[in-house]
Amino acid sequence: MAKVFRINTREKTVTAENFKEEYKFFGNRGLTAKFLNDEVNPKCDPLGAENKLLVCTSIFGGTPLSTANRVSFGAKSPLTGTIKESNVGGNLGLYLNQHGIKMIIFEDLPADDSWYYVLINKEGKVELLPADDYLGLGTYKFIEKMYELYGEKIGVAALGVAGERKYNVASIMVSDGQTGYPTRAAGRGGLGAVLGAKQIKGIVVEAAANRYQVPYADKERFDQANKKFVTAVLNDDETKGLNAAGTHGILEPNAALNILPVRNFSGEFAAKEDIEKVGVDALHRLNAERGGKTGQPCQPGCLVKCANIYNDSDGNFLTGGLEYETIALCGPNCDIYDLDFIAKVDRILDDFGIDTIDIGDALAVCMENGKIAWGDQEGVLALLDEMFKGTEFGNALGNGTAAVCEYLGAKRVPTVKGQAIPAYDPRTMKGQGVTYSVTAMGADHTTGNTIVIPDLDHAAKEGKVQIVSELQVGSAVADNIGCIFCVTKALNPELFPEMFAGLFGGEWDMDKVLQIGVQTLLLEKKFNEAAGFTDEDKKLPEFFSTEKTATDQVWNITLEELKEAELF
Repeated sequence: MAKVFRINTREKTVTAENFKEEYKFFGNRGLTAKFLNDEVNPKCDPLGAENKLLVCTSIFGGTPLSTANRVSFGAKSPLTGTIKESNVGGNLGLYLNQHGIKMIIFEDLPADDSWYYVLINKEGKVELLPADDYLGLGTYKFIEKMYELYGEKIGVAALGVAGERKYNVASIMVSDGQTGYPTRAAGRGGLGAVLGAKQIKGIVVEAAANRYQVPYADKERFDQANKKFVTAVLNDDETKGLNAAGTHGILEPNAALNILPVRNFSGEFAAKEDIEKVGVDALHRLNAERGGKTGQPCQPGCLVKCANIYNDSDGNFLTGGLEYETIALCGPNCDIYDLDFIAKVDRILDDFGIDTIDIGDALAVCMENGKIAWGDQEGVLALLDEMFKGTEFGNALGNGTAAVCEYLGAKRVPTVKGQAIPAYDPRTMKGQGVTYSVTAMGADHTTGNTIVIPDLDHAAKEGKVQIVSELQVGSAVADNIGCIFCVTKALNPELFPEMFAGLFGGEWDMDKVLQIGVQTLLLEKKFNEAAGFTDEDKKLPEFFSTEKTATDQVWNITLEELKEAELF
């Protein structure tokens, strides 16, 4: 039977529970939404005793379905005040699933100053071990210490100094399945701060001595559908593109469409010669010179393999999983066109344990408001140093874009529900603007990204509300199962009903599968409404409606038009 462990951080107790029958058709994001509605007061203090931090695995966790070993962290967000789930790859989920673990629940608050980390050993025993000696360590050094203690066959979730300080945009960093380094980020919404409030430095899971056996209703039926799934994913053109270039591959097309943010979403075009400095060809050239790689799996068994390894000029590992969002927001959005520098910033922020999207937007706000000059690389490092030292402004930076805007009195505030906007300008990518507006978790690029639709006129508003409504459902289903890059490529009536029937038995069709996504979205909406959120909180920043882009676009979809999306 699948396992649940409840850890009370005040009493320092670990209690084993059975996985509830009513939860079995939820995983990752959906399981987060269901659990938080059941057990967390939507009006609670996100860093208080009532909030709970959830770690959960996929509906198909432990099966050979590609990317089913993803892990979700969930809680009420200290950044947005909304429900928040952050989904991450790496190898942590592999080892959790080997033990048959569906959920780990952290609750209450410690009564003293002691810190702990969680160890799940090879026999499946869960215990809290002292972590005071590891306080102040970055995520790289913490994971290195765990390897020294437990060997390399472990999965680790690590909290950096940002999480120890409970910064509102603190991430939880997970060990990569290929390199073992903490390059996979549960980055958004400040869930690292919630784990920090519980005074948990990390989670370490050893490979299971006796692996959990998934109880299939009809394994042959599941396996047949999974074989077709593998073929569908591997034959998909987008899979081939992601394998060749990762998410980096959309940077230059987005720049050509004026979707790429430049100088704090100014709406300007970046010069072609500047974009080429941080484009895919530049990445491939540097990889060839230094032994870097693309086409890497961030977790074992991934078919898409969109991760990368980026080496420094001496050929030494610098960072991995250097994604489009980080390159765009710490690059052109800050008027910086230097891949080595962006990779260095990515490494620094991963080690500190903080969201690169929110910090990238915050740095651009600093430049626009005269804190440092546009493109000032030394100035960026100086501001990050303030954050490390915990100066007054450094603490504002650690709390993200919204806090920096308030500190500087900025007029142009690129956030929705307090969360920084990812690297798609909503004026020129109207569908993404709809997603920013309606998603339960603040500005979010993963819950209905229209970039996946070929030949779409992204700047036109017609039809975008309905398109996003449909994409939100599909994305929510995928977020219960695995990685959206993989699952959505074969989310079709021939495969997933067969997989569900093979795992659970019973009659399944695509409508029943999609209902998992619908229920996930409705549960998220229910939580937020109980927390006090209204339609007014769906508004994008005003400057998107008043300032035209270089292509003469503004944000022009009204709240009334957004209501056409039935779920929202």
